[in-house]
Amino acid sequence: MRLLVAGSDRVDAGKTTFSTGLLDRIDGTGFKPRAGNDYWFDQDDVLRAIGDGRLYGKDAKRLAAASADEVVPEDINPIHRLWRPSPGPDGGLIGAAHRRFVLDRVAGAFVRNGAADVPDPVRERLPLADAPTVSTVDELNDVTRKRHLPALDAVATRIDRRDRAVVESYGDIARPLQEFTADAVAVVEPARARIYDGDRYGTACEAARGSAREGTLEQCVEDVIAQIDPVASVGLPALGGEKRTEPGAVADAYSHAYDELLAVAE
Repeated sequence: MRLLVAGSDRVDAGKTTFSTGLLDRIDGTGFKPRAGNDYWFDQDDVLRAIGDGRLYGKDAKRLAAASADEVVPEDINPIHRLWRPSPGPDGGLIGAAHRRFVLDRVAGAFVRNGAADVPDPVRERLPLADAPTVSTVDELNDVTRKRHLPALDAVATRIDRRDRAVVESYGDIARPLQEFTADAVAVVEPARARIYDGDRYGTACEAARGSAREGTLEQCVEDVIAQIDPVASVGLPALGGEKRTEPGAVADAYSHAYDELLAVAE
């Protein structure tokens, strides 16, 4: 069984909280193929990871901890991007407004953005001396073909080998793996989860390719779900800090939503 959790808000949709409770419910393994964080806004998380010579985010850490298998964040999150703020309208190499990508961790290696300064603590604690540097879109595309895509193919294979997998997308992107089809999909936002049939959601993702907002490779959740009706729409109660970080408590609080999702998956 493969379940996809996507978010209709770019940030703080509640995907990871929903996913950790779902992992507890089905005794499954979580995956977050792509993730990222910002050196400025998430500095505590970055410093904690690089202190061990690693780079991962809190979402992947929570998913790994909630998984039935003994996994570490890098096992379930092959690509992690580190950002930093970029004052002014120029988003830099990949065109993200007001922020610039610093480096990617791709599996166990790193790729640097030659147009971005690496913060001193990051440069001192990560093995970047031999990391390839990209300075143009063409160079980034070349590295993506050689490194990023094989890493995503490898995690897709690991997902397929699991009996029960929960795959969390990133931002408001409809799916983190382009050829991935789930048995059922939960689109999460504050106070609500909408449940979709996996095949219909996958077909809508294909139809949404080339939308004006996301181009040909990634589809925005709203562009996808505008084409299909949910099987169910269920309310999600607000959870306090302690409950949000305890997968079992989340599983209890969101049990009605998981019932609907699993009914579609079956």
